[in-house]
Amino acid sequence: MYTLTTNASFDSAHFLLGYEGKCSNIHGHRWKVEIEVGKSSLEEAGQNRGMIIDFSDFKQDLKKIVDAMDHCLIIEKNSLKAKTLEALLEENFKIIEVDFRPTAENFAKFFYGEMTKKNYNIVKATVYETPNNCASYYE
Repeated sequence: MYTLTTNASFDSAHFLLGYEGKCSNIHGHRWKVEIEVGKSSLEEAGQNRGMIIDFSDFKQDLKKIVDAMDHCLIIEKNSLKAKTLEALLEENFKIIEVDFRPTAENFAKFFYGEMTKKNYNIVKATVYETPNNCASYYE
């Protein structure tokens, strides 16, 4: 099996609704997303001969997804009072609502899915919320 790995980073804030501890408050991370693709054989002809995929396309596709989440507040849907959300939006804050609790574990599965939608054979997605703490997802 051949594998390629690339990564991209973004800065955002989040909080964990219902968590008893510091993470219940809005706080930020420099998230690092690492995606690994795999294939049992290399391309035999054409521009990508001797490769799994075009590394440049792979990096660019991940960067587009990650850049959309940069410098925003990522919240779980229905985790803020309607008045609070409305006030933040009136101030033109960039808010991204997700259908999951915004943990490193759930982000790993999210990025796995987003890159799979782009027809990559994902082996594993890893998300670091700090340089020393990460979560991975694979099927």
